[in-house]
Amino acid sequence: MKYVDMSIKEFSEVLASSEPTPGGGGAAALMGAIAVGLGDMVGELTVGKKKYAEVEEDIKRLMEEAQQLREEFLELIDRDAEVFAPLAKAYGIPKDDPERDVIMEEALHAACSVPMDIMRVSAKALDVIGEFAEKGSALAISDAGCAATCCKAAMKAASLNVFINIKAMKDRAFAEGLNIEAEDLLEEYCQKADEIFDDVYKKLKG
Repeated sequence: MKYVDMSIKEFSEVLASSEPTPGGGGAAALMGAIAVGLGDMVGELTVGKKKYAEVEEDIKRLMEEAQQLREEFLELIDRDAEVFAPLAKAYGIPKDDPERDVIMEEALHAACSVPMDIMRVSAKALDVIGEFAEKGSALAISDAGCAATCCKAAMKAASLNVFINIKAMKDRAFAEGLNIEAEDLLEEYCQKADEIFDDVYKKLKG
């Protein structure tokens, strides 16, 4: 059974167990799917309203983008488990095995690939959520703020799964490339998420 097909209760139970998957990466991808789903809900509550007729086409476009991003996040839940399994096995290889370093390096590269993708998709999602917050129904603005906060959590959680794996890599040039990309995404998009949240907060408190 795929993790993405589990009930919320089932997923949370296996997440809380000693099983190696799902882990932080899968949880981050799920959080991203929740975030972009909230953004899409803002769109659903905006389309068809006369007050927002001028942005109707923009909202419809954003909804299509959000639906695609949600599907990508959901796919990443199981992909993260798939790429982590070989790494978990690699750690069990005796240190005196001459093939251990090669196997470990390949597994580390693969294990980094999905959390990096989660970060990239989170960045796209925050761009969409930011536009939902700007153009969507004022009645759903709190949901846009929630979406930005959840998406920031997804990005930061995914980044930790990148950093822990690049730390163990032998190929330092490759590791540094990933490190730079992850740091850049964190800097730009955590700030964007905070700006969306702060704007929503001010509107609600004002």
